[in-house]
This record gives sequence, structure tokens and C-alpha cells, in this order.
Amino acid sequence: MTRPRPASLKLDAFLPYRLSVAANVVSQRVARVYAEQHGLSTQEWRLIAVLGEDGERTQLDLVKRTRMDKVSVSRAARTLEARGLVRRVTSQSDARSRKLSLTAAGRRIYERVAPAALAAEAEVLAGLNVSERALLRSLLERVERAASEALGRDP
Repeated sequence: MTRPRPASLKLDAFLPYRLSVAANVVSQRVARVYAEQHGLSTQEWRLIAVLGEDGERTQLDLVKRTRMDKVSVSRAARTLEARGLVRRVTSQSDARSRKLSLTAAGRRIYERVAPAALAAEAEVLAGLNVSERALLRSLLERVERAASEALGRDP
């Protein structure tokens, strides 16, 4: 009796690898906007983008929204605070929690970078028609939701 041959991993067909490579390349393209012009890391830009879109948030909210780990959010928040781009204040409802918001300087960077980031996204998506873009977003949301659900089931 022969044993079944174990599945062989083909990286170019392995979804986590493809998603990671695609995310890295797209992020590198968009990073040109905020890194070169404003000296921001990807983590710092993510916090600015979320705060620019959502307004004041706790660090825990930012961890959940960005899916970054607590250390990365804390480090990015401290750097942005030191640069005068975000304000961190102790939450009135929970002394252990910090609320972050953009300063006027942080808001100006958000307002300059957001349109350029959207233009970079449009450049990356230029090869897809409107329905393909919608399908891509829908599929990515479904994959993210399924992965999140699977994480919730893990021991």
C-alpha cells in the first residue's frame, strides 16, 4: 500500500504568499507618497489615515482597525506625538487608555497625502475595469472575514 504523496507547496499559487507580495508591492508604491515627502513609516501613515478618517480613537481602537500589534501602534503613536502630528491624552473613562487625535500639523499632512495615496491606488488599479475593482474588493473582504473567523476558532 502506497502512502499518498504530501501536497507540495507552490509559493506562486499559495494565497498567503500572493497576498503578501501584492500587499508589499502596492504598499511600496503608495509609500513613496508619505515616506519621501513626509518621512512617515507605513505604520505611522496608517495611524494618520485612520485618525484622519475616523477622528479621535484609543490605541486599542487603532490596533483593531489597522490589525497592527500593540507595540507597533504604540511606537508609531509615540513617534507621531514627538513630531507634533498626533496628540495623546489619557482617557477620562479609563486611566490606562490613551486617546489619539491629529494635531493641526497632522491634519495638514493627512489632507496632502490622502489625495496622492488615492492617485497611487488608481495607478495600481488602472488595469482593472470598474466591475473588476468591485469584485477584487469584495473578494478581499470575504477572504479577510473568513481568515478572521478562522482565527477566532483557533485554540
